[in-house]
Amino acid sequence: MSARFRTHLSRLVIRALLAFGLAAAVSSPAAAVLQCAPYARAQSGIDIHGNAGTWWDQAAGRYRRGSEPRVGAVLAFQPSRAMPIGHVAVVAEIVDDRHVYLNHANWSGPGRIERRALAEDVSPNGDWSEVRVWYAPQNALGLRENPAFGFIYNESEGNDAPPAQTFAQEISAAIVSAGSH
Repeated sequence: MSARFRTHLSRLVIRALLAFGLAAAVSSPAAAVLQCAPYARAQSGIDIHGNAGTWWDQAAGRYRRGSEPRVGAVLAFQPSRAMPIGHVAVVAEIVDDRHVYLNHANWSGPGRIERRALAEDVSPNGDWSEVRVWYAPQNALGLRENPAFGFIYNESEGNDAPPAQTFAQEISAAIVSAGSH
């Protein structure tokens, strides 16, 4: 086995253990509450750490950013009075120019994971700078308009570095690589 393959395999094993740990934390009521940032990182493959409100600036120079929703992109919400450390969510599906479904954690309740939560762009210019998000306790879109920076795409900012890969993509690459040795 080559050193490169061993390094790649080690990274995959570590990520699998982390993913397993996240799943165990979600299923264990005594465990710490799952936050939005680790969930978004695990779902999107975007390797940014820290409070959600810092993701936009951390992405500068590393990942492409924009105002157009794309499946797999992270919608980065700005910190506000209601969300002092911001929020991040992953685009699961695009409905139309003003509506997407999000997968995210810790929005409608502590540690709660929501899949296909409707989000609506309510910004005057259609640039996703103000967003209303489905709020499960009300069984409706939330009333609050949440400020957003925009979308972080899992694509490198420069042309010299490959884009980050999701866990599933890394496993597939490792299997293909192992088969060719």
